[in-house]
Amino acid sequence: MKKNPAAMSENKAGFLKLADFSLDAAMATELDGLDMAFERIKIPSAGSTVFEVPGEDPGEPDSVKEFSAVILFHHPLFAYYKDKYTGGNNPPDCGSFDGITGDGTPGGSCVRCALNQFGSGENGAKACKNRRRIYVLREGEIFPMILSLPTGSLKEFSRYIKSLLSKGMKSTEVVTRFALKKAVNSGGIAFSQAQFSIDRCLTDAERSLIGQLSGQVKSYSTKVGFDADAPAEPEINIDPETGEVIEPLR
Repeated sequence: MKKNPAAMSENKAGFLKLADFSLDAAMATELDGLDMAFERIKIPSAGSTVFEVPGEDPGEPDSVKEFSAVILFHHPLFAYYKDKYTGGNNPPDCGSFDGITGDGTPGGSCVRCALNQFGSGENGAKACKNRRRIYVLREGEIFPMILSLPTGSLKEFSRYIKSLLSKGMKSTEVVTRFALKKAVNSGGIAFSQAQFSIDRCLTDAERSLIGQLSGQVKSYSTKVGFDADAPAEPEINIDPETGEVIEPLR
């Protein structure tokens, strides 16, 4: 489907607005002493195919089937809860923002931790939940938001990133289209799985501005807590031999 040239021009202008924006300056002046938490784009449970995106009314998020945004930065987010997680903002017993070192109990090396091995959790999965936190910027906006990918979406995200790299591109150089599809695990429980595709490539001017914001977001990412990044989700079957997420039943 061909895109409206006027709409494309307006969207591009949205990213060019970053020329007058600095996350560092905003945090130091406008948000000094205020809540610096980033807004969240949520992937609902039960196989819904619409995202919950923050809107004008904090109590009523917008529901969208897909959206486009630049991926400014992404990193692992590991969380182990001794007692089964049932919701809320409770921090994990052990967590990691880099997938290398865990902070808490048991803490230490993630790669050597028994709780981070396939088979340590239910259905061959890991007791320590491996997620991916993505900082995104939608076209026409200047302040980033967070999308937290659950286990069942990591394979699709890895596939997408590798596809970009094979084309000589980085995730910060393209506008990514985010969508959801309904999947069902072997136990018959429906869950939402994120899908990714290239919307368009950034212009040279946009890449320069996005690169600057990406560096600022990366520096702030170490100060953002777990918050509500661990919503309850159905257990995803894992092949203990390969560590692959077993393809959901259709």
